[in-house]
Amino acid sequence: MARLPKLPKLLDRKIYKTGQTRGADDDQIFQNRVGRNSTVLIPFSVWQEHDAIKHITYENGFIVLVPPRDYFELHNQDLSGFGLDVGTNALVYYERREDWLRYTPDELGLVEPSSRKAPLNGQFAARIANTTASADERINRGYTSTGLKGAGIRLYEYADTKALSETRLQLEAVFWHAVDAVEKMLDAGMIAEDIDRRSKAVKERAAQLGLLNYDELVDARILNADHELVCPLCLEPISAAGMLSRLPQASGRERHDLTVTEINLFHIKELAFGEFNHKPYNLGWGHHHCNVVCKDAGILPTLDWMEEVLGRNARLFLKQG
Repeated sequence: MARLPKLPKLLDRKIYKTGQTRGADDDQIFQNRVGRNSTVLIPFSVWQEHDAIKHITYENGFIVLVPPRDYFELHNQDLSGFGLDVGTNALVYYERREDWLRYTPDELGLVEPSSRKAPLNGQFAARIANTTASADERINRGYTSTGLKGAGIRLYEYADTKALSETRLQLEAVFWHAVDAVEKMLDAGMIAEDIDRRSKAVKERAAQLGLLNYDELVDARILNADHELVCPLCLEPISAAGMLSRLPQASGRERHDLTVTEINLFHIKELAFGEFNHKPYNLGWGHHHCNVVCKDAGILPTLDWMEEVLGRNARLFLKQG
């Protein structure tokens, strides 16, 4: 696609960040807000349960995290039957203090890895919380240095480069279907000619790649029957202004570093182990509060729950009234 007029900085950044993972702090094994095509971390139980994930070529490799008891006792330090080798594509991962004391890695000759790709040049990592009751200190070992902070990303957040490119394109294309997209982009500093040129080019490119099938977008609750951008949960038409405005904060509880906007990325079918749902026709834009309500439950289960809540309240009002 030829160089197009630029989007407002906040919107451009918002679309770009849809290709990044959620945040993670230093006490987690995960990397903080990196590309969704980064090294994937797979719990050993998930590796055993979901055969399909073993046949995917992850662009930056994968690491299976094996609990100490599974490695040392149940499988006698031999995971070859699972297609795994500790130090190559798997690590012994400590999360419980009792495992740390029972299978102390330093005493067993295990060392911390120095690579996220095979070979890992090490055999273990640990993230064990401190306990105030016994004053035990937190244990963070492996992938803690500045240049190698975090071992990888959550499996269900993974998407390859092609998916990231297509979803970003589709997300901008559907943005231009917001009821007031042109008006709000004018308010944000774009000129009419640039808005017309960019919106047309993005929608045309999306259509060429099969990313602007209106029947699919409506079925997915990304657009409504009038082809207007809507929140996938409440189905209210979305104002483009919400893409550019910070979330209002309660008086007395303001935070200067709050970066959450009113409208956020919304997964139609929730992220889950064994599925890769960061893909075209599964991403829309939705209200921050609707996203919080859904969490990881998914839209339909959330609607069922909301129906139950409304039903109980309706019965209470009838009884009182």
